[in-house]
Amino acid sequence: MKVLGISGSPRRGGNTDLLLAEVMTGAASKGAEVKTIAVCALDIAPCEHCDVCLKTGECKIQDDMQMVYREMEEADRIVLASPVHFMGVTAQMKAMIDRCQSRWARKYVLKRPPLGSQTGKKAGLFVSVGGREKGNLFEPALATVKSLFASLDIRFAGALLFSSVDEKGAIAKRPEALKQAFIAGQKLVEGIS
Repeated sequence: MKVLGISGSPRRGGNTDLLLAEVMTGAASKGAEVKTIAVCALDIAPCEHCDVCLKTGECKIQDDMQMVYREMEEADRIVLASPVHFMGVTAQMKAMIDRCQSRWARKYVLKRPPLGSQTGKKAGLFVSVGGREKGNLFEPALATVKSLFASLDIRFAGALLFSSVDEKGAIAKRPEALKQAFIAGQKLVEGIS
């Protein structure tokens, strides 16, 4: 089983990355092959809404998103990790999500599998942190991630959401959160949501 972790955090080594690392360690402990990519380190242009993908199912922009498409197609499980910025995913993560428009076009316009032959067999998890303590802090980001997963035929396997986590490395002071992330990685591989 291949598990792909995608970090949308612009702050490398921060709370989101620490949680994602625990999820991936948990997945690896169950025998999964794991890979993590950080979108802030990639060259991903925003969607141009040119509609080329409505005819071809492919994005005309040739940048690092082409590699992300391949990794997503090969993965059995996908973990999206992003802190919330103004109650949404980061700009880097949102650019990547918007560029999945070509995969949306494959499914809804061209009636093709959005991520190749494994349609319906993939599962995904969302990991997020936010600095505030607000009841609906994660709702907009969660809606975006669920929409992406639904468009790509990825079963939503759950979310790990931690509020009142802002200072870099603050999540390390919450060992229960790191433990939850490790266990979530294991469950994602075992197929338990």
